[in-house]
Amino acid sequence: MFAIDLGDGAELRPLEPWQAPEFLQHMDRAREHVDPWIPWAARSTDLETATATLQRYADLTARDAGRIYGIWLDGTLVGGTMFVSFDTRTGSCEVGCWLEPAATGRGLVTRAVRRLVDWALTERGMWRVEWRCRPDNTASSNVARRLGLTLEGVLRGSFPYGGVRHDTQVWAVTAPEWAKESRPA
Repeated sequence: MFAIDLGDGAELRPLEPWQAPEFLQHMDRAREHVDPWIPWAARSTDLETATATLQRYADLTARDAGRIYGIWLDGTLVGGTMFVSFDTRTGSCEVGCWLEPAATGRGLVTRAVRRLVDWALTERGMWRVEWRCRPDNTASSNVARRLGLTLEGVLRGSFPYGGVRHDTQVWAVTAPEWAKESRPA
């Protein structure tokens, strides 16, 4: 298995169904913090459902339609990033992330997502990478800003959570924009 060094004892690695026990332990630590933002967090509550979440991404990977990666800090799974969607036909994909509270404030998500965006735009030839988040998820919109994405608009009431419809910000970067500036790995 490959691992990408993110610095400061952190690694980015594929997250696969056989890792469901470790993923479930991580979700138990992170669920309350990430549930409002990541729809599958509330559904990954036991070994069967955690495995199902990872299997769904394994199936997406097999179809080249999505992927999921874990972020390990000093050997412990603390978060991750994923291609929520990956459409090579249109050249467009969406990146997402999550992180448990103990690992916040270290730049792990920004470094991990930078790797995914760079890979999608420079290696895979995608034309556009999107980042979607609720306007009240300041940490998420700050990642988009740090990566140089542009806020393109707000989808009003597009995200139902807890019986309430929430707005969704759409941030994006295109391959020509990404290439204009040096993007360190």
